[in-house]
Amino acid sequence: MHRLMVLYPEPVSREAFTEYYESTHLPLARALPGMLACRYSLAVAGQDAPYFAVFEADFPDAETMGAAMGSEAGAAVANDVPNYASGGAVVIDFPVTELSVPVGEPA
Repeated sequence: MHRLMVLYPEPVSREAFTEYYESTHLPLARALPGMLACRYSLAVAGQDAPYFAVFEADFPDAETMGAAMGSEAGAAVANDVPNYASGGAVVIDFPVTELSVPVGEPA
């Protein structure tokens, strides 16, 4: 599996970010071809956390992610970021290795 992660520093207006992000940007992101799953949070915790929000999208592999980001839908997503992310965005991607946790045993 390959993961795309977008980290958002504090915006000028949390309210404006949230409204636009949830009503406009996330529907664009959900249309990325080949995506297996996605998730986000607008409640990044931690004392003096450098980020306000995070988005993750999982793809079967790096090639599928690259094709998605190079598609028309991917261009729409990338071109939309300046419309709401006044604090900018940090985009990273990486392969994910799953670890199993035995059932009934603490993690």
